[in-house]
Amino acid sequence: MLVRFLALGLTLLCLRAIWSGWGTFAAPSPAVPATLRALDLPAVPLADEDGATDQVIRYLEDRLRSDPENYRAYSKLAGYHLQRLRETGNVQYLGLALGAARHSLAVIPEARNIGGLTVLAQAELAAHDFAAARDHAGRLTALDPDKSLPYGILGDALLELGAYEEANEAFRQMAARGQSVVTETRLARLSWLRGDTDPAQRHLFTALALALDAPAPPRETVAWCRWQFGEMAFAAGDYETAERHYRAALTTFPGYTNALASLGRVRAARGDLAGAIERYQEAVRRLPDPAFVAALGDLHRLAGRERDAATQYALVEQIGHLSAASGAPYNRQLALYYADHDLKAEEAYASAAREYEVRRDVYGADAVAWTALKAGHLAAAQGAMQEALRLGTPDARLYYHAGMIARSVGEGAAARGYLQRALALNPQFDPLQAPIARQALEQLTPAVTSAAVPTAPR
Repeated sequence: MLVRFLALGLTLLCLRAIWSGWGTFAAPSPAVPATLRALDLPAVPLADEDGATDQVIRYLEDRLRSDPENYRAYSKLAGYHLQRLRETGNVQYLGLALGAARHSLAVIPEARNIGGLTVLAQAELAAHDFAAARDHAGRLTALDPDKSLPYGILGDALLELGAYEEANEAFRQMAARGQSVVTETRLARLSWLRGDTDPAQRHLFTALALALDAPAPPRETVAWCRWQFGEMAFAAGDYETAERHYRAALTTFPGYTNALASLGRVRAARGDLAGAIERYQEAVRRLPDPAFVAALGDLHRLAGRERDAATQYALVEQIGHLSAASGAPYNRQLALYYADHDLKAEEAYASAAREYEVRRDVYGADAVAWTALKAGHLAAAQGAMQEALRLGTPDARLYYHAGMIARSVGEGAAARGYLQRALALNPQFDPLQAPIARQALEQLTPAVTSAAVPTAPR
């Protein structure tokens, strides 16, 4: 079996070295042999465990009705709700997970209930309550210092809060406690954010191979890894490879919404509007995420279907109102939607700035910068954009925003540089915004006239 063969090679990839210091951080993952690539790991359908998971959830709920003081059952129930949240994107599971975790801790306090505290911190991460997740994960590292997972949760929260040096240390501690799928995926994400794409791919490959080598490979985890490979390829403008990874994710997990939406995006980048619309429609039917809905509206607009576009844009607004009432974590997506479509500029800027007071990551800074530009707050846009670029994250959208901000303040040379970099990274990064970037770059580039071109001697 190929996976068993790869497992032998993966023994060479184990994390054992200890590193220190943000400035010198380099995740120790030896080079993956050229023959070992993610697309060389065959994608096959994995077991659909939805029915079994739902059966376990019903069993635990029945047990708690007869034994409401069973704190372990509450913790397990919270964990299964989080699993269903990851698999479906249905935010109702988030509320159920938070409630079950809190019930567990109400029965037995955290000092004697590490399981309850762990799922609470994980649920807080999913709810974007990153400060609470950080605090609870820090408590977990004190209560259970030999386990790696608490450091992973802590690092995740710190990344979202923009505390990158502290996140680096948390992941260092996690890796020092052993190699695992969850460790490798976190190291991959951190490497990519810092612009270290080769180490990011090596860590992600290791995570995928380890997941596939499990006795019962977890379907959602394997699909997520394949989707992430697609996201890296798309960010680099390699649309063919990205599509292959997205299709592999969908082979693993048919109907996986992240891969469906990303497949729609890559079809749009390759000029197939009809195929892109079809994929986004399927994704939205499964999960009406506002980013998916807005993208579908944009594609309808490009196809000349203004009525269909308006319907999707109205749905984005409806989701915004519902999310504000229910606490669903869509604020940043909605702020960026408004900025991209030149709507509610001051409202979008206020929302992004309010979130950035706590969640100070590079994408939060980017949201502040982009919405500030659209609201006419140019000094705020410039300052936030520098924060957004501080890690060198290889995302064309960041450089596009930087270029448009520089153009607005009259910094022509800087604007050209940023826009050129955005389009060199990913020339079709967005079906509506990429053409705007190209048009802006053309306007910034001095025209070459025949008088300016020296003629060849006759």
